[in-house]
Amino acid sequence: MWERERVSDTNTETLQYRFDGPENAPVLILGPSLGTTWHMWDRQVPELAKHWRIFRFDLPGHGGAPAYPAGSVAELAERLLVTLDGLGVQRFGYAGCAFGAAIGIELALSHPERLASLGVIAASPRFGTADEFRQRGVIVRTNGLDPIARMSPERWFTEGFAATQPAITEWAVQMVRTTDPGCYIAACEALAAFDIRAELARIGVPTLVLVGSDDQVTGPAEARTLVAGIPDARLAVVPGASHLVPVEQPAAVTDLLVRHFSSAWQAAFGTSTGQTAIPAAPVKQVLSPAPSASPVAEIAPPVAPAEGLGRPDPYDAGIKVRREVLGDAHVDRALASADEFSGDFQEFVTRYAWGEIWDRPGLDRRSRSCVTLTALVAGGHLDELGFHIRAALRNGLTPVEIKEVLLQTAVYCGVPAANSAFKVAQQVIREETTPEE
Repeated sequence: MWERERVSDTNTETLQYRFDGPENAPVLILGPSLGTTWHMWDRQVPELAKHWRIFRFDLPGHGGAPAYPAGSVAELAERLLVTLDGLGVQRFGYAGCAFGAAIGIELALSHPERLASLGVIAASPRFGTADEFRQRGVIVRTNGLDPIARMSPERWFTEGFAATQPAITEWAVQMVRTTDPGCYIAACEALAAFDIRAELARIGVPTLVLVGSDDQVTGPAEARTLVAGIPDARLAVVPGASHLVPVEQPAAVTDLLVRHFSSAWQAAFGTSTGQTAIPAAPVKQVLSPAPSASPVAEIAPPVAPAEGLGRPDPYDAGIKVRREVLGDAHVDRALASADEFSGDFQEFVTRYAWGEIWDRPGLDRRSRSCVTLTALVAGGHLDELGFHIRAALRNGLTPVEIKEVLLQTAVYCGVPAANSAFKVAQQVIREETTPEE
């Protein structure tokens, strides 16, 4: 087996990677999940490397990789392609777990000509909600990665596996603890913005959708949504596995990947791998055809008519920024409570406060939060202050920085106003930065 030593490139446009397997074999890429390293695939590599040249990579700031945060899944997909271009790899198969699956889906949508076949594990067209991932970023920014690391085993593994495999459980915790916090937060932001529910039908490569039967993070329901929407997709449910299926059930995952990518290469190139044909051994998992349900459609917000100002209506930009800053739950409540009397006001706020002012390029969102908090304290608007404290945390301000803003308001806005503001902020910060047990 040929192996390339680990490479840590200082170029911000490339990724840290390694190769295993014969140089002349077709390339199969294995993508990691958030908080893990390429070592999550260690138990698949010996078998897979008999047939493919295995390429593994680390996310930025993971596994000792250079800490150059990426702002989106699409940016990470482009970094991967830049890395592959530098190595002369043009066409490949791709299998990814969770975040790694999102990168594979992005490749299938934006660069289908590069992809021979796709495998997505513990995947979803939308990973939870944007609020959940931005909240996780607030926790990491305030407390570091230790709370997330301690909770990882219960998210990644079934209870029985975690109890009987303490060494693997501790290994998982340490992987998260040694991740760069800034890169982890950026990855959370990337997942918060990832939503391809309306684009599933554009994925044109043969796709294996693999999920653990006990996955509570991205479970069988999300997998079936993917299979329903992707034209050439099959579902594989692995019994007795949770989110990190390749670690918990390595043999089952290896069998499924071998079968899927062998048949995909045969269909694409008239041969299974360019080497020895792989027998179709029986597989323990359930493979089922795509259900007949329709893919989930995305409902767009109402668009107000243009006002003849010679430029785009700011409503669309406003609703996007408003959701990113205040959170979907808050905005949904505000819009749902609007009626014939207050609906015009909600539209006004979205269009002008969020589309015209918050979306201007002159100040970043951290700075705008500082200005907003100060103005709300000065005006005594404590009801608004609470959700803008939450917004400030989501925009990257730490509790210490919020405290400094409020201390300054005590000088310029008065001690009584600042006293009331501190009480509101203390409660909100406690709620937002205390990890769930």
